[in-house]
Amino acid sequence: MADVPLLEMKHIGKAFPGVQALRDVSFDLHKGEVVGLVGENGAGKSTLMKIVSGVHAPDEGEILINGKSLRFSSPKDAESAGVAVIYQELSLVPSLSVMENVLMAREPRTRWKTIDWRKMAETATELLTMMEMPIDVRRPVEEFGVAVQQMIEIAKALSLNARILVMDEPTSSLSEQETKRLFGIVRRLKNRGVGIVYISHKLEEIYEIADRIAVLRDGLHVGTAPANELPAEKMIQWMVGRKIDQFFPSREHRIGEELFRVSSLTLPDPQKQGVALVDNVSFSLRAGEILGLAGLRGAGNSELLGAIFGRFGGLPRGEIFIKGKKVNIVSPPQAIANGMAYLTNDRKASGLILPMSVMHNMTIVSLKQMTRFGWLHPLLEQRTCSPFLDSLGVRTPSLRSEVSTLSGGNQQKVILVKWLMSRPNILLLDEPTRGIDVGAKAEIYSLMNNWASEGKGILLITSELPELLAMSDRILVMHRGKITAEFTDKEATQENVMAAAM
Repeated sequence: MADVPLLEMKHIGKAFPGVQALRDVSFDLHKGEVVGLVGENGAGKSTLMKIVSGVHAPDEGEILINGKSLRFSSPKDAESAGVAVIYQELSLVPSLSVMENVLMAREPRTRWKTIDWRKMAETATELLTMMEMPIDVRRPVEEFGVAVQQMIEIAKALSLNARILVMDEPTSSLSEQETKRLFGIVRRLKNRGVGIVYISHKLEEIYEIADRIAVLRDGLHVGTAPANELPAEKMIQWMVGRKIDQFFPSREHRIGEELFRVSSLTLPDPQKQGVALVDNVSFSLRAGEILGLAGLRGAGNSELLGAIFGRFGGLPRGEIFIKGKKVNIVSPPQAIANGMAYLTNDRKASGLILPMSVMHNMTIVSLKQMTRFGWLHPLLEQRTCSPFLDSLGVRTPSLRSEVSTLSGGNQQKVILVKWLMSRPNILLLDEPTRGIDVGAKAEIYSLMNNWASEGKGILLITSELPELLAMSDRILVMHRGKITAEFTDKEATQENVMAAAM
């Protein structure tokens, strides 16, 4: 029985209205193994994992765990069979304590059937200590940052004594150091015989942690191979169905005159007196320039973009100039009126209105252009949106489809369309490629180059250093709210950017 897979999925098929999500997909996972599951957004990765976790039932095919055929009718069935999933969107209850979240619905009981709070604290502490995260488990989850919350989510999965662990983009909100800690946990779980399915768009992570790599494309299983026998170029070709000859396109735009400038911008921390989230920052941005903003989490670069765009009202101090003219921006509508667009780093929380259609999400910033005599004109909306579907390669069954049904890459493109419709000259892009596949990334890089060649100015935040170095004409590095270094594209290296950030 040693060669019997821990998990085997045979000839899985799954369809949703108008979409064949999976066709004849087979997949296996062995004890003590990490399989990297990769593919473009919409390839079927999430659907396949929702089948193994009991969220969806397959239309066709069979699931075997330790050689035994099983059919899950709910996530509870999957948990009972030893399957745990850590989704990209955390499922914690912020107001409850860490220990209540870790052992939710499985609280230890005293002999009088009341909750054994002491035992609960001990169990949760033991799990988090094993993960090198010794925190006070009685404190509410909302008091901790995203990285700690990610570890709490993993502890919750481990408390189930899972033999099969699915990790969906687990490092999307983690720093490099936190990612290393997570990989240490993954390796310890491997040594305990846990089988792990690791889903990520960060290909360097896949190669660092995976034993084998399985590739899906358009709902089909393209292939599986040992990680050390599958070159990155071949894996990308499997994923997108074509060669990407130039992942980062060469920059051909010409940098013009000053387009935008901030002078002595300071953003006080509204919760900590005497502390500044952005501290006396000054810089300029020229027409046709992509200016990268580097920094570790908490450095203040995201807060800087928010302050520029008016997200903090009148709280920031300092001056903003557009084409040499001083402007007063204390709200997002004022920023939009001054030719700014702002793509936030969390598309689901602040970039999209998920229950609304693709078309209404695209036009929400430009509604005045879609009205006639004060009434919204649906035909005009449709005519305005349709050309963007082709020019940005947005894949959607219909403009009237709910935007929540689109893949992550296509949702990101819908946000870009939303802002392009406002005809901006200054684009503030905070993690524009987070959580999207390599094909969509390459398309967004080309779009950024096109915008720069049209004379637009771009402020770019990305936690992926290769992306920052390849796309930026100039890089500013922030640390604790201050700019600590400036590099031209020829001067910047991963080493000196990281040194300045730390």
